Formats: sequence, structure tokens, C-alpha cells
Amino acid sequence: MKKSDNPDFDSLLPAAKLDRRGFVATALGAGFALAVQPVIAQSAIKTDSSGLAAGEIRVGELPAYRAQPEGGQNLPTILVVSEIFGVHEYIADVCRRLAKLGYLAIAPELFFRHGDPKKMTNVQEILSAIVAKVPDKEVLADLDACAAWAAKNGGDPGRLGITGFCWGGRITWLYAAHNPNVKAAVAWYGRIDGEVNERTPQWPLDIAGEIEGAVLGLYGGKDQGIPLDDVEAMKTALAKAGGRSQIVIYPEAGHAFHADYRPTYRKDAAEDGWQRLIAWFRQHGL
Repeated sequence: MKKSDNPDFDSLLPAAKLDRRGFVATALGAGFALAVQPVIAQSAIKTDSSGLAAGEIRVGELPAYRAQPEGGQNLPTILVVSEIFGVHEYIADVCRRLAKLGYLAIAPELFFRHGDPKKMTNVQEILSAIVAKVPDKEVLADLDACAAWAAKNGGDPGRLGITGFCWGGRITWLYAAHNPNVKAAVAWYGRIDGEVNERTPQWPLDIAGEIEGAVLGLYGGKDQGIPLDDVEAMKTALAKAGGRSQIVIYPEAGHAFHADYRPTYRKDAAEDGWQRLIAWFRQHGL
């Protein structure tokens, strides 16, 4: 397909097609990452693309999955940030769920310069070979580029939000502090504190007082990777800063409780969190 004359739009890939399971088949968002197999098919949510413009786009060289109502203009925009597994079916489906609610949702493949986590079968390999090489400043710049792309392709630059899961949950906190145009954000079980180095110079706990928008943090009380002490420290820091951000803890949920395709899925917490996400975005002008 010939590139658009609009360099910000770059190229739209061929129209999405449905495979035999009803999933949208594009280069991004086609099937689940190998490291999360086998998929728990009976709980995996499948959102069709009827009434949507959905599929892979390019933002400069950056591949991304985009879903939005067909023909929609001046749409509130939600950046969607993946787990360490990249933009696979679950993340694409989250974009379609948001598009069905009237949003322009865009999920960039933020690991593309360093490798393809969707093709790796081992979580530790993904962490060491790809995630460990991705600097925060690169990620934040890519998200800025996606926000700019959306503003020129049907999105309303005055209504920008972000949500992310696990690795993307941490990035959600950081981006809310980085970009003052973010009106609201929802961070799903993103790490709050950790090792400071050149690649990760700050953590959410460090920037709690710098967030101008409203961030809703959703955490599991039984998350073995995120200490509740960290979550409580973040609550205290947010309260001290006097902003509008909040944290909700689901006492019986562990990590990745929204990941409907994995054994970690907790339906009650996931559904409650999603309803909170919708209400949070609407409450804050999205």
C-alpha cells in the first residue's frame, strides 16, 4: 500500500480480516505472545471490529495498533501501553473495547527497536534480551509521537488519556508526569519503585508530586511482585502532593488480574477495574 501524503499518518496496512476465532488478524494484535501459552480461551474476551477502523498503522517508523469509530473526528484519545509481551491480541482487544466506547485508542509496539517479545517463549529471555534495553526516555518520546499522530488523525488533542498494564502500568505513571496534556490515566499493577539507573532514572514514587492529571492506580493485594508497602507509600506520596490521583487495591487479586487470557485473571476485580476506568476517564473530561 502506498504511503499517505501525510507523513504523520505514514502508512495504513491492509484492512483487518477476522480469523476463524473472530480475532482481528494484523501484523500487530494477531494471536497471543508465545510466552503466555497456553491461553485460557474460555475467559479471553473477543471484541469485534464492526463499526471501527482497526488495524496496524505506522507513526514514523514506529508500528502501532489503532482502533477508533469509523469516520470519527475530535475523539478523546487513549494511549494503551502493553505488558512485556508487546502488542498481541489482548492489547489489540483492549483498544477495540475502548473504540467501542467512542475513543481513539492507540497501542504502540514500544519494543520494536530491540526485538519482538511476542515470538519469545521465555519470560526471563524477554526481560533480559529486550525489556532491559529499553530506556524510559525512548518510550516517553514514542508515546509523544503517538499522541501527535492521533491529534492529526481523528483525535482531540485536548482530551488525552493513557492506560497500561504491568510494565505499561509503570510507564502510565511516568507519562502522566511527563506530559501535562494528559487529563486522566489508569495504571494497572505497575511497579512503583525499583532500581535507579541510566535506563530507568525515576520510578512512580519519585514523581508522585509532578503529576498534573489524574491517575487511578489499580493493584492486587496478593501481587507477589509489587509489595503492598510500595503501594501504601505511593498512596501517602499522592495524598501529600494534594493532587487528584487515587489508588484502589483489590485484596484477593494477584498480579495481572485484568489479563483475561491468563490464569492470573480475576473476573470480579477485572470487571470492577474496567468500570472504574470508564468512570475515571469520563469524570476527568475524556
